[in-house]
Amino acid sequence: MSFWPKRALILGESGGIGSALSEALRVNGVEVVGLSRSRDGFDLADPATVDRCLGMLEGTFDLVFVATGILAPSQHSPEKSLFAIEAEVMAEMFKVNAIGPALILRHIPKILTPDRPTVTAVLTARVGSISDNRSGGWYSYRASKAAANQIVRSAAIEIARKHKNACVVALHPGTVQTAFTSDYPGYEKRTAPVAAAQLIEVMKDLEPQQTGQFLDWAGKRVPW
Repeated sequence: MSFWPKRALILGESGGIGSALSEALRVNGVEVVGLSRSRDGFDLADPATVDRCLGMLEGTFDLVFVATGILAPSQHSPEKSLFAIEAEVMAEMFKVNAIGPALILRHIPKILTPDRPTVTAVLTARVGSISDNRSGGWYSYRASKAAANQIVRSAAIEIARKHKNACVVALHPGTVQTAFTSDYPGYEKRTAPVAAAQLIEVMKDLEPQQTGQFLDWAGKRVPW
């Protein structure tokens, strides 16, 4: 099966990956609806704005892509040691990276197209893999992404009970050249348009029986 959406919802559209994904889909004839904090007041740290923005949507979607997240709050960096952990910073990370996607996912059953294959994808990160963690550090980011992965997995199970054609996955985009990674020049990075094209190729090949998986930009399974 080759999945291709007629109508897509991109959450976090103003970010590097979100905007590149929207552009790539629109160029290929997909109707795209986007929400962002800067333009629409869509703020994952404020549950009321999530409910307001998603509650105002009209119609249903074949593709929902959650391209939100932060590496660290403003004026902070990922922790390099246990001594760097701050409760308020960790709480903010969980609020945006884990609770935020959960608040989005609770709306998904109402906005999925019922009679077509659908894909709901949440950007997480390989560093959220517990078994793949070999270097430590980055406590809040790792933990919040691991929590997001568990939320995606549970949501996939529940959504599949009523939406048999739905595929809900966590996706790792690799290291992408955006403002998100600008402070980390040592990593090999791909441009946002290249990353978006790769993620689209992965989603095109998804089938309902793959729901609940954690995949990277090449379509390979990432260990939990």
